[in-house]
Amino acid sequence: MHTPKIIQGGMGVAVSSWRLARAVAQAGELGVVSGTALAMVLARRLQQGDPEGDLRRALGQFPRPDVAERILQAYFIPGGKPADQPFRLTSMPSVTCGEALTELTVAAGFVEVFLAKEGHAGRVGINLLEKIQVGALPTLYGALLARVDYVLMGAGIPRQIPGILDRLSAGEAVEMKMDVEGAQPGEEWKSTFDPRAFFGGPAPTLARPLFLAIVSSAVLAQTLAKKSSGQVNGFVVEGETAGGHNAPPRGPLQLSAKGEPVYGPRDTPDLAKFRELGLPFWLAGSFGRPDKLAEALELGARGIQVGTAFAFSAESGIDPALKARVLQSSREGAVPVFTDPQASPTGFPFKVVEVPGTLSDPATYASRERICDLGFLRRAYRKPDGTLGYRCPAEPVDDFVRKGGLAADAEGRKCLCNGLAATVGLGQVRDGRMEPAIVTAGNELAELSRLAAPDRDSYDAAGIVAYLRSGLPSATT
Repeated sequence: MHTPKIIQGGMGVAVSSWRLARAVAQAGELGVVSGTALAMVLARRLQQGDPEGDLRRALGQFPRPDVAERILQAYFIPGGKPADQPFRLTSMPSVTCGEALTELTVAAGFVEVFLAKEGHAGRVGINLLEKIQVGALPTLYGALLARVDYVLMGAGIPRQIPGILDRLSAGEAVEMKMDVEGAQPGEEWKSTFDPRAFFGGPAPTLARPLFLAIVSSAVLAQTLAKKSSGQVNGFVVEGETAGGHNAPPRGPLQLSAKGEPVYGPRDTPDLAKFRELGLPFWLAGSFGRPDKLAEALELGARGIQVGTAFAFSAESGIDPALKARVLQSSREGAVPVFTDPQASPTGFPFKVVEVPGTLSDPATYASRERICDLGFLRRAYRKPDGTLGYRCPAEPVDDFVRKGGLAADAEGRKCLCNGLAATVGLGQVRDGRMEPAIVTAGNELAELSRLAAPDRDSYDAAGIVAYLRSGLPSATT
Protein backbone atom coordinates (compact mmCIF):
# COMPACT_ATOMS: atom_id res chain seq x y z
CA MET A 1 0.00 0.00 0.00
CA HIS A 2 1.33 3.41 -0.98
CA THR A 3 1.35 5.46 2.21
CA PRO A 4 1.93 9.18 1.75
CA LYS A 5 3.09 11.28 4.66
CA ILE A 6 0.97 14.21 3.50
CA ILE A 7 -2.60 14.05 2.24
CA GLN A 8 -3.88 17.26 0.70
CA GLY A 9 -7.41 17.94 1.90
CA GLY A 10 -10.30 17.50 -0.54
CA MET A 11 -11.98 20.82 0.11
CA GLY A 12 -15.17 22.61 -0.83
CA VAL A 13 -16.54 22.90 -4.34
CA ALA A 14 -13.49 22.86 -6.65
CA VAL A 15 -11.19 24.43 -4.05
CA SER A 16 -9.22 21.19 -4.27
CA SER A 17 -9.02 21.54 -8.02
CA TRP A 18 -7.26 19.20 -10.40
CA ARG A 19 -4.42 21.71 -10.65
CA LEU A 20 -3.84 21.59 -6.89
CA ALA A 21 -4.10 17.81 -6.69
CA ARG A 22 -1.70 17.40 -9.60
CA ALA A 23 0.86 19.74 -8.02
CA VAL A 24 0.78 17.81 -4.72
CA ALA A 25 0.96 14.44 -6.47
CA GLN A 26 3.91 15.62 -8.55
CA ALA A 27 5.63 16.57 -5.29
CA GLY A 28 5.33 12.94 -4.16
CA GLU A 29 2.39 13.16 -1.78
CA LEU A 30 -1.33 12.40 -2.15
CA GLY A 31 -3.17 15.03 -4.16
CA VAL A 32 -6.94 15.01 -3.71
CA VAL A 33 -9.69 16.52 -5.85
CA SER A 34 -13.02 17.51 -4.37
CA GLY A 35 -15.87 15.35 -5.67
CA THR A 36 -18.58 17.77 -4.54
CA ALA A 37 -20.91 19.16 -7.24
CA LEU A 38 -18.57 18.18 -10.07
CA ALA A 39 -21.37 18.09 -12.65
CA MET A 40 -22.08 21.76 -12.01
CA VAL A 41 -18.35 22.57 -11.99
CA LEU A 42 -17.73 20.97 -15.38
CA ALA A 43 -20.82 22.58 -16.93
CA ARG A 44 -19.90 26.06 -15.73
CA ARG A 45 -16.23 25.80 -16.64
CA LEU A 46 -17.28 24.86 -20.16
CA GLN A 47 -19.61 27.85 -20.26
CA GLN A 48 -16.64 30.02 -19.31
CA GLY A 49 -15.01 28.88 -22.54
CA ASP A 50 -12.39 26.39 -21.30
CA PRO A 51 -9.72 28.92 -22.39
CA GLU A 52 -6.74 26.55 -22.15
CA GLY A 53 -8.59 23.59 -23.63
CA ASP A 54 -7.96 21.31 -20.65
CA LEU A 55 -11.58 20.18 -20.23
CA ARG A 56 -12.00 19.42 -23.91
CA ARG A 57 -8.71 17.51 -23.93
CA ALA A 58 -9.90 15.38 -21.02
CA LEU A 59 -13.31 14.84 -22.59
CA GLY A 60 -11.49 13.69 -25.71
CA GLN A 61 -10.18 10.75 -23.63
CA PHE A 62 -13.54 9.88 -22.12
CA PRO A 63 -14.46 6.29 -23.10
CA ARG A 64 -17.91 7.35 -24.36
CA PRO A 65 -17.23 9.90 -27.13
CA ASP A 66 -20.94 10.32 -27.77
CA VAL A 67 -21.47 11.43 -24.16
CA ALA A 68 -18.57 13.87 -24.39
CA GLU A 69 -20.03 15.36 -27.57
CA ARG A 70 -23.48 15.79 -26.01
CA ILE A 71 -21.93 17.59 -23.03
CA LEU A 72 -19.98 19.94 -25.29
CA GLN A 73 -23.06 20.66 -27.34
CA ALA A 74 -25.05 21.46 -24.21
CA TYR A 75 -22.56 23.58 -22.28
CA PHE A 76 -19.46 24.67 -24.19
CA ILE A 77 -19.43 28.33 -25.21
CA PRO A 78 -16.44 29.31 -27.40
CA GLY A 79 -14.85 32.39 -25.89
CA GLY A 80 -17.00 32.05 -22.77
CA LYS A 81 -20.34 33.53 -21.79
CA PRO A 82 -20.58 37.29 -21.09
CA ALA A 83 -19.68 37.97 -17.45
CA ASP A 84 -23.05 39.59 -16.75
CA GLN A 85 -25.06 36.67 -18.13
CA PRO A 86 -26.20 33.77 -15.93
CA PHE A 87 -24.93 30.23 -16.25
CA ARG A 88 -27.18 27.60 -17.75
CA LEU A 89 -28.32 25.43 -14.85
CA THR A 90 -27.76 21.71 -14.61
CA SER A 91 -30.61 19.48 -13.44
CA MET A 92 -31.17 19.19 -9.69
CA PRO A 93 -29.77 15.88 -8.40
CA SER A 94 -32.22 13.31 -7.05
CA VAL A 95 -32.36 9.63 -6.18
CA THR A 96 -33.41 8.85 -9.75
CA CYS A 97 -31.26 11.20 -11.83
CA GLY A 98 -32.08 11.47 -15.51
CA GLU A 99 -29.76 10.12 -18.19
CA ALA A 100 -28.31 13.52 -19.12
CA LEU A 101 -27.33 14.38 -15.52
CA THR A 102 -25.94 10.89 -14.96
CA GLU A 103 -23.77 11.19 -18.07
CA LEU A 104 -22.58 14.65 -17.05
CA THR A 105 -21.74 13.43 -13.53
CA VAL A 106 -19.74 10.41 -14.74
CA ALA A 107 -17.86 12.61 -17.20
CA ALA A 108 -17.19 15.25 -14.55
CA GLY A 109 -15.66 12.70 -12.18
CA PHE A 110 -13.52 11.41 -15.02
CA VAL A 111 -12.35 14.85 -16.18
CA GLU A 112 -11.28 16.05 -12.73
CA VAL A 113 -9.26 12.92 -11.94
CA PHE A 114 -7.85 12.57 -15.47
CA LEU A 115 -6.44 16.09 -15.40
CA ALA A 116 -5.07 15.64 -11.87
CA LYS A 117 -3.23 12.47 -12.95
CA GLU A 118 -2.10 13.66 -16.35
CA GLY A 119 1.63 13.69 -17.10
CA HIS A 120 3.09 12.14 -13.93
CA ALA A 121 3.16 8.92 -11.89
CA GLY A 122 1.99 10.40 -8.55
CA ARG A 123 -1.08 9.29 -6.60
CA VAL A 124 -4.43 11.10 -6.76
CA GLY A 125 -7.56 10.68 -4.65
CA ILE A 126 -11.11 12.01 -4.71
CA ASN A 127 -13.00 13.23 -1.65
CA LEU A 128 -16.78 12.99 -1.25
CA LEU A 129 -19.21 13.74 1.57
CA GLU A 130 -21.40 10.88 2.78
CA LYS A 131 -24.13 13.45 3.45
CA ILE A 132 -24.32 14.10 -0.32
CA GLN A 133 -25.59 10.71 -1.42
CA VAL A 134 -27.32 11.67 -4.65
CA GLY A 135 -24.80 11.68 -7.47
CA ALA A 136 -22.16 9.79 -5.49
CA LEU A 137 -22.32 6.61 -7.57
CA PRO A 138 -21.80 8.17 -11.03
CA THR A 139 -19.12 10.50 -9.59
CA LEU A 140 -17.24 7.52 -8.20
CA TYR A 141 -17.53 5.61 -11.45
CA GLY A 142 -16.15 8.50 -13.44
CA ALA A 143 -13.21 8.72 -11.04
CA LEU A 144 -12.57 4.98 -11.39
CA LEU A 145 -12.59 5.29 -15.18
CA ALA A 146 -9.79 7.84 -14.80
CA ARG A 147 -7.80 5.44 -12.57
CA VAL A 148 -8.22 7.25 -9.27
CA ASP A 149 -5.90 5.82 -6.59
CA TYR A 150 -7.79 6.70 -3.41
CA VAL A 151 -11.36 7.49 -2.39
CA LEU A 152 -11.85 9.48 0.82
CA MET A 153 -15.23 10.07 2.44
CA GLY A 154 -16.45 11.66 5.67
CA ALA A 155 -19.39 13.73 6.98
CA GLY A 156 -21.34 10.62 7.86
CA ILE A 157 -20.90 6.86 8.20
CA PRO A 158 -19.73 5.59 4.78
CA ARG A 159 -20.22 1.86 5.44
CA GLN A 160 -21.62 1.22 1.98
CA ILE A 161 -18.76 2.69 -0.03
CA PRO A 162 -16.05 -0.03 0.21
CA GLY A 163 -18.37 -2.66 -1.27
CA ILE A 164 -19.57 -0.22 -3.91
CA LEU A 165 -15.96 0.32 -4.98
CA ASP A 166 -15.49 -3.47 -5.21
CA ARG A 167 -18.45 -3.86 -7.53
CA LEU A 168 -17.83 -0.78 -9.66
CA SER A 169 -14.25 -1.85 -10.29
CA ALA A 170 -15.57 -5.22 -11.46
CA GLY A 171 -18.04 -3.52 -13.82
CA GLU A 172 -21.05 -4.63 -11.79
CA ALA A 173 -24.25 -2.79 -10.86
CA VAL A 174 -24.35 -1.05 -7.49
CA GLU A 175 -26.94 0.46 -5.20
CA MET A 176 -26.78 2.83 -2.25
CA LYS A 177 -29.39 2.99 0.46
CA MET A 178 -30.55 6.59 0.82
CA ASP A 179 -31.30 8.47 4.01
CA VAL A 180 -34.93 9.60 3.85
CA GLU A 181 -36.47 11.74 6.57
CA GLY A 182 -39.79 10.36 7.76
CA ALA A 183 -39.31 6.92 6.22
CA GLN A 184 -41.68 4.31 7.69
CA PRO A 185 -40.48 0.97 9.10
CA GLY A 186 -39.62 -1.37 6.26
CA GLU A 187 -39.41 1.40 3.65
CA GLU A 188 -36.19 1.77 1.67
CA TRP A 189 -35.07 4.00 -1.16
CA LYS A 190 -31.97 3.27 -3.15
CA SER A 191 -29.83 5.07 -5.69
CA THR A 192 -28.53 2.74 -8.39
CA PHE A 193 -25.88 2.75 -11.11
CA ASP A 194 -25.02 0.02 -13.61
CA PRO A 195 -21.74 0.32 -15.57
CA ARG A 196 -23.06 -2.16 -18.14
CA ALA A 197 -26.10 0.01 -18.82
CA PHE A 198 -23.84 3.05 -19.07
CA PHE A 199 -21.71 1.36 -21.73
CA GLY A 200 -24.59 -0.48 -23.39
CA GLY A 201 -22.74 -3.77 -22.95
CA PRO A 202 -19.85 -5.23 -20.96
CA ALA A 203 -18.10 -2.68 -18.77
CA PRO A 204 -14.33 -2.56 -18.29
CA THR A 205 -12.63 -4.08 -15.27
CA LEU A 206 -10.92 -1.30 -13.34
CA ALA A 207 -8.42 -1.05 -10.52
CA ARG A 208 -10.13 -0.76 -7.14
CA PRO A 209 -8.90 2.39 -5.37
CA LEU A 210 -7.94 2.36 -1.71
CA PHE A 211 -10.64 3.66 0.61
CA LEU A 212 -9.92 6.02 3.51
CA ALA A 213 -12.75 6.94 5.86
CA ILE A 214 -12.62 10.40 7.45
CA VAL A 215 -13.65 10.00 11.08
CA SER A 216 -13.51 11.88 14.37
CA SER A 217 -13.62 8.97 16.83
CA ALA A 218 -12.16 5.53 17.34
CA VAL A 219 -15.65 4.12 17.92
CA LEU A 220 -16.71 5.08 14.40
CA ALA A 221 -13.45 3.74 12.99
CA GLN A 222 -13.99 0.41 14.76
CA THR A 223 -17.52 0.20 13.39
CA LEU A 224 -16.36 0.91 9.84
CA ALA A 225 -13.46 -1.53 10.06
CA LYS A 226 -15.74 -4.35 11.24
CA LYS A 227 -19.09 -3.68 9.58
CA SER A 228 -18.44 -1.99 6.25
CA SER A 229 -19.54 -3.67 3.04
CA GLY A 230 -15.93 -4.15 1.95
CA GLN A 231 -12.39 -3.37 2.99
CA VAL A 232 -11.53 -0.08 4.64
CA ASN A 233 -7.87 0.65 3.94
CA GLY A 234 -7.28 3.38 6.51
CA PHE A 235 -8.57 6.46 8.28
CA VAL A 236 -8.13 10.21 8.36
CA VAL A 237 -8.68 11.25 11.98
CA GLU A 238 -10.07 14.77 11.84
CA GLY A 239 -10.22 17.09 14.84
CA GLU A 240 -12.65 19.96 15.35
CA THR A 241 -10.10 22.61 14.31
CA ALA A 242 -10.14 21.37 10.69
CA GLY A 243 -11.90 23.50 8.10
CA GLY A 244 -15.22 22.87 6.38
CA HIS A 245 -17.70 20.57 8.12
CA ASN A 246 -16.84 19.32 11.59
CA ALA A 247 -18.37 16.45 13.51
CA PRO A 248 -20.74 17.82 16.18
CA PRO A 249 -19.61 17.57 19.82
CA ARG A 250 -20.63 14.47 21.69
CA GLY A 251 -23.47 14.90 24.13
CA PRO A 252 -25.92 17.82 24.35
CA LEU A 253 -24.92 20.80 22.26
CA GLN A 254 -23.42 23.62 24.30
CA LEU A 255 -22.39 26.95 22.82
CA SER A 256 -19.62 29.27 23.92
CA ALA A 257 -20.19 32.95 24.65
CA LYS A 258 -19.24 33.56 21.02
CA GLY A 259 -21.90 31.09 19.85
CA GLU A 260 -19.60 28.25 18.77
CA PRO A 261 -20.06 24.56 19.70
CA VAL A 262 -18.05 23.61 22.78
CA TYR A 263 -15.86 20.54 22.37
CA GLY A 264 -14.56 18.61 25.37
CA PRO A 265 -12.38 15.63 26.32
CA ARG A 266 -14.88 13.16 24.83
CA ASP A 267 -14.23 14.71 21.42
CA THR A 268 -10.49 14.00 21.50
CA PRO A 269 -9.75 10.88 19.40
CA ASP A 270 -8.28 7.93 21.29
CA LEU A 271 -5.19 7.25 19.20
CA ALA A 272 -4.31 4.11 21.16
CA LYS A 273 -7.46 2.49 19.81
CA PHE A 274 -6.58 3.58 16.29
CA ARG A 275 -3.19 1.94 16.67
CA GLU A 276 -4.90 -1.25 17.89
CA LEU A 277 -6.95 -1.44 14.70
CA GLY A 278 -3.76 -2.07 12.75
CA LEU A 279 -4.83 0.08 9.81
CA PRO A 280 -2.96 3.17 8.59
CA PHE A 281 -4.23 6.51 9.84
CA TRP A 282 -3.43 10.15 9.26
CA LEU A 283 -4.10 13.08 11.62
CA ALA A 284 -5.94 16.21 10.53
CA GLY A 285 -6.90 19.51 12.11
CA SER A 286 -4.12 22.03 12.85
CA PHE A 287 -1.35 19.67 11.74
CA GLY A 288 0.00 21.90 8.97
CA ARG A 289 3.49 22.45 10.44
CA PRO A 290 6.73 20.44 10.24
CA ASP A 291 6.75 19.73 13.97
CA LYS A 292 3.17 18.45 13.80
CA LEU A 293 4.09 16.02 11.01
CA ALA A 294 6.93 14.71 13.16
CA GLU A 295 4.54 14.48 16.13
CA ALA A 296 1.98 12.54 14.09
CA LEU A 297 4.60 10.00 13.06
CA GLU A 298 5.71 9.59 16.68
CA LEU A 299 2.07 8.94 17.65
CA GLY A 300 1.88 6.05 15.20
CA ALA A 301 0.17 7.83 12.33
CA ARG A 302 1.41 7.43 8.77
CA GLY A 303 1.31 11.20 8.39
CA ILE A 304 -1.07 14.13 8.26
CA GLN A 305 -3.87 15.60 6.19
CA VAL A 306 -3.49 19.33 5.53
CA GLY A 307 -6.26 21.50 4.14
CA THR A 308 -6.08 25.19 4.96
CA ALA A 309 -2.51 25.78 3.77
CA PHE A 310 -3.28 24.15 0.41
CA ALA A 311 -6.66 25.88 0.12
CA PHE A 312 -4.98 29.27 -0.25
CA SER A 313 -2.07 28.15 -2.43
CA ALA A 314 -1.64 29.43 -5.96
CA GLU A 315 -3.05 26.22 -7.46
CA SER A 316 -6.26 26.03 -5.45
CA GLY A 317 -9.59 26.95 -7.01
CA ILE A 318 -10.41 29.87 -4.70
CA ASP A 319 -10.82 33.15 -6.57
CA PRO A 320 -7.37 34.85 -6.60
CA ALA A 321 -8.75 38.14 -5.26
CA LEU A 322 -10.31 36.33 -2.29
CA LYS A 323 -7.05 34.48 -1.63
CA ALA A 324 -5.08 37.72 -1.68
CA ARG A 325 -7.51 39.37 0.77
CA VAL A 326 -7.33 36.47 3.21
CA LEU A 327 -3.53 36.29 3.02
CA GLN A 328 -3.25 40.01 3.69
CA SER A 329 -5.62 39.67 6.64
CA SER A 330 -3.43 36.85 7.96
CA ARG A 331 -0.41 39.14 7.81
CA GLU A 332 -2.37 41.71 9.79
CA GLY A 333 -3.48 39.13 12.34
CA ALA A 334 -7.15 39.67 11.55
CA VAL A 335 -8.70 36.53 10.06
CA PRO A 336 -11.36 35.29 12.47
CA VAL A 337 -12.75 31.82 11.82
CA PHE A 338 -16.18 31.10 13.32
CA THR A 339 -17.44 27.56 13.84
CA ASP A 340 -21.05 28.19 12.88
CA PRO A 341 -23.52 25.64 14.27
CA GLN A 342 -26.29 26.85 11.92
CA ALA A 343 -24.69 27.79 8.60
CA SER A 344 -24.69 24.39 6.91
CA PRO A 345 -27.95 22.83 5.71
CA THR A 346 -26.46 19.45 6.70
CA GLY A 347 -26.76 20.31 10.39
CA PHE A 348 -23.01 19.76 10.90
CA PRO A 349 -20.97 22.66 12.36
CA PHE A 350 -19.24 24.53 9.54
CA LYS A 351 -16.20 26.78 9.84
CA VAL A 352 -16.72 30.17 8.18
CA VAL A 353 -14.00 32.77 7.58
CA GLU A 354 -15.32 36.23 8.39
CA VAL A 355 -14.67 38.18 5.18
CA PRO A 356 -16.58 41.42 4.44
CA GLY A 357 -18.90 41.12 1.46
CA THR A 358 -19.27 37.34 1.76
CA LEU A 359 -22.08 35.36 3.40
CA SER A 360 -20.26 35.69 6.73
CA ASP A 361 -21.20 39.39 6.65
CA PRO A 362 -24.66 39.76 8.29
CA ALA A 363 -25.65 42.54 5.88
CA THR A 364 -24.64 40.49 2.83
CA TYR A 365 -26.44 37.44 4.15
CA ALA A 366 -29.61 39.42 4.88
CA SER A 367 -29.64 41.04 1.44
CA ARG A 368 -29.42 37.75 -0.45
CA GLU A 369 -32.75 36.38 -1.64
CA ARG A 370 -33.05 32.74 -0.67
CA ILE A 371 -33.10 30.38 -3.63
CA CYS A 372 -32.36 26.67 -4.11
CA ASP A 373 -31.44 25.96 -7.71
CA LEU A 374 -28.45 23.63 -7.37
CA GLY A 375 -29.78 21.24 -4.75
CA PHE A 376 -26.70 19.22 -3.77
CA LEU A 377 -27.49 19.54 -0.05
CA ARG A 378 -31.22 18.94 -0.32
CA ARG A 379 -32.56 16.24 1.97
CA ALA A 380 -34.91 13.55 0.74
CA TYR A 381 -38.11 13.22 2.73
CA ARG A 382 -41.19 11.02 2.60
CA LYS A 383 -44.32 12.79 1.49
CA PRO A 384 -47.67 11.82 3.03
CA ASP A 385 -48.53 9.89 -0.14
CA GLY A 386 -45.40 7.75 0.21
CA THR A 387 -43.41 9.39 -2.59
CA LEU A 388 -40.12 11.25 -2.22
CA GLY A 389 -39.73 15.00 -1.97
CA TYR A 390 -36.68 17.20 -1.45
CA ARG A 391 -36.19 20.13 0.88
CA CYS A 392 -33.31 22.25 2.10
CA PRO A 393 -33.19 24.39 5.26
CA ALA A 394 -31.43 27.09 3.19
CA GLU A 395 -34.21 27.38 0.59
CA PRO A 396 -36.98 30.00 0.95
CA VAL A 397 -38.44 29.48 4.40
CA ASP A 398 -42.05 29.30 3.16
CA ASP A 399 -41.09 26.56 0.70
CA PHE A 400 -39.24 24.63 3.40
CA VAL A 401 -42.18 24.83 5.82
CA ARG A 402 -44.67 23.90 3.08
CA LYS A 403 -42.65 20.71 2.58
CA GLY A 404 -42.93 19.82 6.25
CA GLY A 405 -39.77 21.48 7.55
CA LEU A 406 -39.67 23.56 10.71
CA ALA A 407 -39.10 27.29 10.40
CA ALA A 408 -36.66 27.14 13.33
CA ASP A 409 -34.49 24.69 11.36
CA ALA A 410 -34.14 27.24 8.55
CA GLU A 411 -32.90 30.04 10.79
CA GLY A 412 -29.36 31.15 9.93
CA ARG A 413 -28.86 28.54 7.20
CA LYS A 414 -26.63 29.58 4.33
CA CYS A 415 -26.77 28.31 0.76
CA LEU A 416 -23.43 26.52 0.63
CA CYS A 417 -24.07 25.28 -2.92
CA ASN A 418 -24.26 28.77 -4.42
CA GLY A 419 -21.85 30.33 -1.93
CA LEU A 420 -19.06 27.80 -2.46
CA ALA A 421 -19.53 27.98 -6.24
CA ALA A 422 -18.99 31.74 -6.03
CA THR A 423 -15.84 31.20 -3.94
CA VAL A 424 -14.17 29.49 -6.92
CA GLY A 425 -15.40 31.95 -9.56
CA LEU A 426 -18.42 29.92 -10.64
CA GLY A 427 -21.10 31.96 -8.89
CA GLN A 428 -24.46 32.46 -10.55
CA VAL A 429 -25.42 35.91 -11.85
CA ARG A 430 -28.85 37.14 -10.75
CA ASP A 431 -30.19 40.46 -12.00
CA GLY A 432 -26.66 41.47 -12.94
CA ARG A 433 -25.21 40.66 -9.50
CA MET A 434 -22.91 37.78 -8.60
CA GLU A 435 -23.92 35.39 -5.83
CA PRO A 436 -21.90 36.17 -2.68
CA ALA A 437 -19.12 33.76 -1.76
CA ILE A 438 -18.58 31.89 1.48
CA VAL A 439 -15.05 31.00 2.62
CA THR A 440 -14.21 28.11 4.90
CA ALA A 441 -10.88 27.28 6.54
CA GLY A 442 -9.44 25.66 9.63
CA ASN A 443 -8.13 27.40 12.71
CA GLU A 444 -4.62 27.47 11.24
CA LEU A 445 -5.72 30.26 8.93
CA ALA A 446 -4.32 32.79 11.39
CA GLU A 447 -0.83 31.45 10.67
CA LEU A 448 -1.21 31.37 6.90
CA SER A 449 1.10 34.29 6.24
CA ARG A 450 4.14 32.27 7.34
CA LEU A 451 3.94 30.37 4.06
CA ALA A 452 4.46 33.38 1.79
CA ALA A 453 7.58 35.52 1.60
CA PRO A 454 7.04 39.09 2.85
CA ASP A 455 7.31 40.45 -0.70
CA ARG A 456 4.98 37.83 -2.21
CA ASP A 457 1.19 37.66 -2.23
CA SER A 458 1.06 33.93 -3.02
CA TYR A 459 2.83 30.60 -2.48
CA ASP A 460 2.65 27.26 -4.25
CA ALA A 461 1.73 23.71 -3.29
CA ALA A 462 5.22 22.30 -3.83
CA GLY A 463 6.51 24.86 -1.36
CA ILE A 464 4.00 23.68 1.25
CA VAL A 465 5.11 20.06 0.78
CA ALA A 466 8.77 21.03 1.15
CA TYR A 467 7.97 23.13 4.23
CA LEU A 468 6.05 20.31 5.92
CA ARG A 469 8.84 17.82 5.21
CA SER A 470 11.55 20.17 6.41
CA GLY A 471 11.48 18.93 9.99
CA LEU A 472 11.97 15.27 9.07
CA PRO A 473 15.28 13.42 8.82
CA SER A 474 16.31 13.22 5.17
CA ALA A 475 15.91 9.44 5.18
CA THR A 476 12.17 9.77 5.85
CA THR A 477 11.24 12.50 3.37
